[in-house]
Amino acid sequence: MINKIKYSFLLLIFPLALVLFYFIQKKQNQPLRELAVFGPKNYSTKKDTIFHTVSAFSFTNQNNQIITDKYLQNKIYVTEFFFTTCQSICPIMNKNLEKVYNTFLNDTSVFIVSHTVDPEVDSSKVLKAYADLHGVKNNQWQFLTGSKRELYKMARQSYLLNNETGDGSDEDFIHTQNFALVDREKRIRGFYDGTDTAEINRLIIDINLLKQYYEFTKK
Repeated sequence: MINKIKYSFLLLIFPLALVLFYFIQKKQNQPLRELAVFGPKNYSTKKDTIFHTVSAFSFTNQNNQIITDKYLQNKIYVTEFFFTTCQSICPIMNKNLEKVYNTFLNDTSVFIVSHTVDPEVDSSKVLKAYADLHGVKNNQWQFLTGSKRELYKMARQSYLLNNETGDGSDEDFIHTQNFALVDREKRIRGFYDGTDTAEINRLIIDINLLKQYYEFTKK
């Protein structure tokens, strides 16, 4: 009987301890947890970890402006690969990205970057109409087109969103429902199923965790 009382007491006190721990950390302005860093890692002679980072790029956006990796310097951003004529997963993915976009609307530290996988069709003009369809009001959601080979190289080698072999040739095609979250240092901090509402909620939580981390460390 005594053991049962002790067990019941532990079941009661454990959730209360977790709640107390949360509020203590929040009061001290400390991140609740740190996100993992994804991708291959190397080590320097000083045994420092060198993380995988997104490579330099140059594409054209929906406003016919050249956008490079420097445009996203010191930004947190979500990236995806889609095409405007897709009738299966892409409409769901971009409807879910609307939620992310509206959650961080006018927060200039957070961006969305959508790359077309069908640049022959998805010109700047086509992407502009698509952006308007999704209620894009400012520069926080960029829709990019350009060289198919370079776009596909970014998807596979930089964002690690496709592990199939290919070189962006005419026969090559990428169709992925996954998003990647990139931090201010161009490191990948998470992957998310863009068709899953629960995953979108997790993505929003993780963006806020990154924001909290940078606010705490003043990076």
